[in-house]
Amino acid sequence: MAAGLIEALNSLGIQTYALGGELEEGESLKSRCKHLVGFNPIDLRDESAVESGFKKALVELGNITDVVSIAGGSGRSFGDGPIHTMSREAWDKTFELNLTTAFLTAREAIKIFQKNGGGSLILTTSVLAASPSPEHFQTHGYAASKAAISGLVKTLSASYITENIRVNAIAPGLVATPMAARAATNPVISEFTKRKQPLVKAQLPIENLVSGYLALLENSAITGQILTIDGGWSTVTNI
Repeated sequence: MAAGLIEALNSLGIQTYALGGELEEGESLKSRCKHLVGFNPIDLRDESAVESGFKKALVELGNITDVVSIAGGSGRSFGDGPIHTMSREAWDKTFELNLTTAFLTAREAIKIFQKNGGGSLILTTSVLAASPSPEHFQTHGYAASKAAISGLVKTLSASYITENIRVNAIAPGLVATPMAARAATNPVISEFTKRKQPLVKAQLPIENLVSGYLALLENSAITGQILTIDGGWSTVTNI
């Protein structure tokens, strides 16, 4: 999703700087996007790396007016699952991957926006935070960490509105990304997805999410909102 957004902003002639991700993917993206002025493949769970990463981005860009946080992912490899089977370590690592990355990004962004006289922060939550699917997606740590991001949006947007700082989030359904590969190759979940996301009858194309991020970036009258882009997931309640 991050690559898709950077490519879209590049086509609009907007300069960007990317933090996180894999080195090879970043280099490939930079070769395609002339307005991507820098790429720093840091671990966004590392506080000092995030702090220095924002400083480097600020130097390269000259100013930072908008920050989008898309970092995060499944905690299955840590042992995330039904809470009665989960270890404390699995819980902590899943929260670190999804919530700590959002916290560190938000903190550094808001400090810069306060000096600028305003700015826009967009976080990324999940449809599973408010519309669970126990049969196929019983990852309680992931859902809880994403729900916490939704709560963070509400409190930050209220706290910093007088400083002209906007805070919003996108809540995606099941998106066609490497993280969703397990679901894409499982025929049972694939059939479930067709029925649960009837507007696309499949995993969501990246383009659907990118247009949402762009809308939140462009509209200066929106703050404190969770924009759900889920192909109909949250409205289909009978499965």
